[in-house]
Amino acid sequence: MTLRELEYLIALAEHRHFGKAAEACLVTQPTLSTQIRKLEEALGAPLIERTPRAVMLTPFGQDAVERARRIMAEIGEMKAAALRSQNPGSGTLRLGIFPTLGPYLLPHVVPRLRAAFPYLETLLTEEKSDSLLMRLRDGTLDAAILALPVNDERLKSEPLFAERFLLAVPAGHHLANRAHLSLDELRGLDLMLLEDGHCLRDQALDVCRLSGATERASFRATSLETLRQMVSADVGITLLPELATLYPVRGNIRLLHFDDVSPSRQLALFWRSGSAMGSFLKDIAALVREVAQHQLAEAPDGQTMTLLRAGGAG
Repeated sequence: MTLRELEYLIALAEHRHFGKAAEACLVTQPTLSTQIRKLEEALGAPLIERTPRAVMLTPFGQDAVERARRIMAEIGEMKAAALRSQNPGSGTLRLGIFPTLGPYLLPHVVPRLRAAFPYLETLLTEEKSDSLLMRLRDGTLDAAILALPVNDERLKSEPLFAERFLLAVPAGHHLANRAHLSLDELRGLDLMLLEDGHCLRDQALDVCRLSGATERASFRATSLETLRQMVSADVGITLLPELATLYPVRGNIRLLHFDDVSPSRQLALFWRSGSAMGSFLKDIAALVREVAQHQLAEAPDGQTMTLLRAGGAG
């Protein structure tokens, strides 16, 4: 059994096609097929079911792929540790972030990362939280910015900041002339929310449960920008995270702050417990925290965000 064979197996599991897997591994299809058969012979059990139309993993094959991913992740950690022992700010950082935060935070974070770590290559991934967690666990991401809570003893975390929610209403709404409102005033209102799979949907539902608001069942948006456009078109009202409101608001939208119990979401940077990058990722978290603090300190109402104390999570 060789590491190269494990790489081929992982590629085959991802592409479910010998030709595509071979192309991804920069080898010929016969070479990859031969190596997979050698791996099966070494293990003494079939890894895949070969059919004319598709490649399917056997139950043992699925288990073997997960183990192979963990092995390759450990190899990657070893290489990263060796590189960073000579230069902590070099190498590659594979960072994940979810879609309702990425467009509003990354444009400010990435330039600071380049200035602080000029020899660091940053590879960014924007996906829903469940996908980021899966990729973090299998080693295809080094770290991910996620909303709390995340309950996984295999992961460590560093707190970043608390981001408040604002109520977005059309200019003709009966609340449009208000600058602030209490959470209780949401009672009986219908809020437009994102579709399933977005962590912001779960957070907004929590606000609905606390306030007595309800979800508009006839519409679920695929993105935060869709929600914003629907409010502008006078279709309904919604909750927006504060970073998303710091960009120029186009259309007939009014933003209201909560003046009593301000609903918010808590953000943190997560990585695997055994990662060789742990110490370096704490430096990354500190940089992200500083950037977010600067952005949110310029909020229109002059209120600053709530910072989480470093070292308080994970």
